Amino acid sequence: MATQRVHAPESDPVQDALDAAVRGIATLTSVDDVLQLIVDRVRPLVGARYAALAIVDDHGRITRFIYSGIDDATRRAIGPLPEGHGMFALIIRENRSYRVPDINVDPRRYGFPPNHPPMSSFLGVPITYGEETIGRLYLTNKVGSPEFSADDQRLVEIFALHAGIAMTNARLLERSRLLAVAQERDRISKDLHDGIIQNLYAVGLSLEGVADLLEAEGHAAGPSVDHAIDAIHLAIADIRNFIVGLRPRVVDGIDLASGLTSIIDDLRPHTPIAIALDVDGSVDDPDPEVTSHLLAIAGEALSNVVRHSRATTAHITVRRPSDDLAGLMLTIDDDGIGFDADAVARHGHQGLSNMRERAAAIGGILSWEPRDGGGISVIVRAPSTASNGVDGHG
Repeated sequence: MATQRVHAPESDPVQDALDAAVRGIATLTSVDDVLQLIVDRVRPLVGARYAALAIVDDHGRITRFIYSGIDDATRRAIGPLPEGHGMFALIIRENRSYRVPDINVDPRRYGFPPNHPPMSSFLGVPITYGEETIGRLYLTNKVGSPEFSADDQRLVEIFALHAGIAMTNARLLERSRLLAVAQERDRISKDLHDGIIQNLYAVGLSLEGVADLLEAEGHAAGPSVDHAIDAIHLAIADIRNFIVGLRPRVVDGIDLASGLTSIIDDLRPHTPIAIALDVDGSVDDPDPEVTSHLLAIAGEALSNVVRHSRATTAHITVRRPSDDLAGLMLTIDDDGIGFDADAVARHGHQGLSNMRERAAAIGGILSWEPRDGGGISVIVRAPSTASNGVDGHG
């Protein structure tokens, strides 16, 4: 009797590529890594030379733009983020897929800035999760064909569904990590307040009794005890300021003005310094990542003012720089004694370097300069969105 051979079905290379791409993005938990892998995997999936993913705010403005296929030198030469015109705006406004054979002759085009690579065929697909659209995929320049096909569109739409799930999962995991960190910081701050500060208060009170006895007896050690009491009070003030720095100011959804107000409200009970806030209403509120770093910088700067400056006043301003309409400038002024940045670094204090690193993380620049009449101005020039995406237009 002849043995019948059972042949395994031949694999579909397109389906295999889709499965591999989906598995790749499903294993990541960082939002940034997920976004980058999405554009890196969708581009070869349909043979596109360029791919991008846009995240927009409630007003339809692009806040993040991640790319694949453009080298860093070209990206820098292109200029600022796209503003959501032309074909980009079409996908944002209509919220559905579009295939265009050649965007250069399409009446809905907006044009490209100088140094932008030439683009022709176009495929745009929204990324959704449930009823919510959470991103848009853009693919251009189909390799080996004058335009993208209906099969290409269906494949990208399937991929976009999985991308939406991966993006949402990564966001939820990232938010849960932030909440866990916030809860741990809150626990530490409570332990410091209820434990160490209360113990220091008790020691201070007992030393005050000793100082009174020594003074009554004319003992020479009295002034030394008074100095020790003053040192304890300074230590208590430092711990209080440290607690303020530990308290989470941004977990989700707080705007810059509200966050700055919260920082000031936290500090006011612990310092005689008069702190004022002035936020220019014409400045667009930055995205959450930029807001988080700016609030951390402001908190560190104000904490330094309270602890070291001997100032009587401090002033926080947020305004639009005259030479950068798309960004903002955060300034923390005080009328204190100032500081020597080199001396601060020699003593191992990390506050200035931490603030610089935070500014750089969002594509900003931190600087400081002496004020006329005394004191220091700490200045942060920052974009409205974290500069971890691509520049480009449509």
